[in-house]
Amino acid sequence: MSGHSKWATIKRAKGAADAKRSAIFTKLARAITVAAREKGGDPITNFGLRLAMEKAKAANMPKDNIERAIKRGTGELEGAAIEELFYEGFGPGKVAVIVKCLTDNKNRTAQSIKHLFSKFGGSMGDPNSVSWQFEKKGVIRIELEQFAGKDMDELELEIIDLGAQDILKTNDAVIVYTNMEDLQDVSKGLEDLGFNVEYAEIEFVPKDRIEISKEEQSKLDNFLEALDDDEDVDDYYTNVKE
Repeated sequence: MSGHSKWATIKRAKGAADAKRSAIFTKLARAITVAAREKGGDPITNFGLRLAMEKAKAANMPKDNIERAIKRGTGELEGAAIEELFYEGFGPGKVAVIVKCLTDNKNRTAQSIKHLFSKFGGSMGDPNSVSWQFEKKGVIRIELEQFAGKDMDELELEIIDLGAQDILKTNDAVIVYTNMEDLQDVSKGLEDLGFNVEYAEIEFVPKDRIEISKEEQSKLDNFLEALDDDEDVDDYYTNVKE
């Protein structure tokens, strides 16, 4: 769990109870609003908005909710201003953690995140006390089953030719890393090759990963789950070895 919390959130949304689904929809709506505010309400020309809308659709978010979120971003509907905030600290096992929040109440969010770090045995850090351990990259996720029956070696060469920096195969997905400025082009190139890109974001990727004990991993999982459940948390990134 190191930056794919949105993906996990979408997976859980379909079977979540009404109260939890509502909180997930709030997260997704804020992401849509911020994307629309930054680069306009047209998903054809606004890559970030298109991805945010696709996540919302994957979570079965109602169309009306999506349209309202876009209109709030473009100023067609009134609504509280949404701020993007980042918090840094160390979680269980001294794991470096960066938490990205989208919030309409900075004070509430700061208190909540500080409480969660403390509750699970971690501590908040000063600005830039953790972020130097990470670098921002484009991260694209494709389900592993889409590669079934295909020549992986040949495909890797094609993906690198698109501009990918690195390719990582996990138990259930292929993760493609890019420079930030190449994310959109590589994502489109993968779609042109016939892949369904399910996740494409700019993430904080750790320069080095650390290993922790099973006990510390259990505590970390509980901490990250609590972050996922916080309505203001949009994503998080850690340097723990997967």
